Amino acid sequence: MASALVTVLVLAIFCHNVAEGYFPPAARLGNGAQAAPLLPAAAREFLEAHNQARAAVGVGPLKWSEQLANATSLLARFQRNNMNCQFANLTNHKYGANQLWSTGGAVTPRMAVDTWVREKNFYNYAANSCAPNHRCGVYTQVVWKNSSELGCAQATCKGPNLNTLTICFYNPPGNYVGERPY
Repeated sequence: MASALVTVLVLAIFCHNVAEGYFPPAARLGNGAQAAPLLPAAAREFLEAHNQARAAVGVGPLKWSEQLANATSLLARFQRNNMNCQFANLTNHKYGANQLWSTGGAVTPRMAVDTWVREKNFYNYAANSCAPNHRCGVYTQVVWKNSSELGCAQATCKGPNLNTLTICFYNPPGNYVGERPY
């Protein structure tokens, strides 16, 4: 009886973790290869949107980094709890970063990334510069060829409007002066 109860408890915990989007690290495929973790829906959406933009310019895909995701989550929560969802100061940060602040409705991960990718319209590859009076640095970070890892998070602030802060970190960082993103 006790053995059956332990088995049911272990199975319930395993099923809960899989349902939450996690895969036990010890899980192995038949050939001994490590299985890729199942990502939560938001992480998949961030990753797919980034990788579609990168594929459009011939750049390899990013991989999801739990370390970067945890760092962005901590920062987004701090900005929500202490700074009213204002942009974080990331001028001396070790990762590449993009931020989006929006108001008036929920913002999905894809919507955030698509906003950054729309800056492609202002990027001139031949001149490696942005159009006059426009910015394009968040786009170039999305497609930066040497970045290989991504982690993102969102925080929603309470108030009269629905404000959302989205932050993504990239490792290694991009946007080096004088270098083309791809």
